[in-house]
Parts: sequence; C-alpha cells; structure tokens
Amino acid sequence: MLHYAVVFFVIALVAALFGFGGLAAGAAGIAKVLFGVFLLIAIVTFVLSLLRKG
Repeated sequence: MLHYAVVFFVIALVAALFGFGGLAAGAAGIAKVLFGVFLLIAIVTFVLSLLRKG
C-alpha cells in the first residue's frame, strides 16, 4: 500500500510539473489517503505485536 502511495505521489509531482492542476490534486489526494491508511495499519500492527509479547 505504501508503494501505491509513492506511485500516486510521483504522478502528482509529474502532473504538477506539466501544469495539470486537477490531475495533480487528485493524485496527491489519493496518495495522502493511501499513506494515512498505511500508517494506521502499521501502528495497529505494532501495538498488537507489543501486546502479544507482553
């Protein structure tokens, strides 16, 4: 999932470079959402692994 967030971020950067505002904003929005979901899953997994060991 982090891979997809990075891919959409790169698409947003390239689109912004060429001046496609709507496309860049859409790709950046998708990248933000995917990164947020990835971060949430990573935190939950980390906390659950601490609880299982303890």
